[in-house]
Amino acid sequence: MSRPKPDPIDRAPLAYENSEFINSPDGRIFRMMAEYSEPMARFRRQRIEDTVVFFGSARFRALDEASEALQLLENTGSATPAPPSEQPASPDEVESGEASDVKLMLAESAVEMARYYEDARKLANLLTTWSKTLPGRRHRFVVTSGGGPGIMEAANRGAYEAGGKSIGLNIKLPFEQLPNPYITPELNFEFHYFFMRKYWFAYLAKALVVFPGGFGTLDEMFELLTLSQTHKLAKKITILIYGPDYWKNVINLNLLAEKGAIAMKDRDLFQYVDTPEEAFELLKAGLIEHHLDAGHSEAIPETPERSVQEILGPDIAKTR
Repeated sequence: MSRPKPDPIDRAPLAYENSEFINSPDGRIFRMMAEYSEPMARFRRQRIEDTVVFFGSARFRALDEASEALQLLENTGSATPAPPSEQPASPDEVESGEASDVKLMLAESAVEMARYYEDARKLANLLTTWSKTLPGRRHRFVVTSGGGPGIMEAANRGAYEAGGKSIGLNIKLPFEQLPNPYITPELNFEFHYFFMRKYWFAYLAKALVVFPGGFGTLDEMFELLTLSQTHKLAKKITILIYGPDYWKNVINLNLLAEKGAIAMKDRDLFQYVDTPEEAFELLKAGLIEHHLDAGHSEAIPETPERSVQEILGPDIAKTR
């Protein structure tokens, strides 16, 4: 007995357009490859040669915001406010005497820590203004942040105000969060995998400035310190720890050396700085010494770099 003819079926989706497959465990390798290849293509297209990375808290605000009605967020990058009991005292609460000791402390700290926002903004401006004068066919020492608010926003903002490009390497989190508005739109990235985001922080970086921050900042700082300590970076990287008054109370790096947990010479992997001007001079000296070739004299072309297809031509001809 013959079976009836089946109904017509739709065409199968192309493998790379099959979202069920791409988003499945079987497609993980392709998602990881995409977070390598897609940024690489964009960096090449935008003529980015290398970067200076700024790390720091997402919770610090600009001085004008911290001095007024400031609202702390529930979590790093979150759009949800922290509970009222964890919010800094408002000017009205301070004036009326209704603010608790905790809320007064948070209000004072918000203004104190806003100094670091302004310092990051100024340092990024100084660095970008200088880097724009450098010859060559690609952009050098481009300010790069984690793409969020706080110190990250300050770094991108300083570069933006200097008229330069800046990069934001954001991470997709379980709660709502947005990139800050000062990132160069063509260099605004969002990663699913933390390790791929960390790769792009390290791969292009020629220097690192670590501003006061929390768990994420500590994680990122020690990641690059460890890579430098173990000579896994095929380059000399200048590492500045900004704000010794803050950091020496948070971590005792000298104690690590005194107890033998790190070598005494490992303390030379980083330098403490406390002003934008001091940080800029140390950054400039390190970048000039280790990463500038006096032979370049060309200006950066205005047009984007050609794609691989455009460079190689018919060797990788398009398919339909």
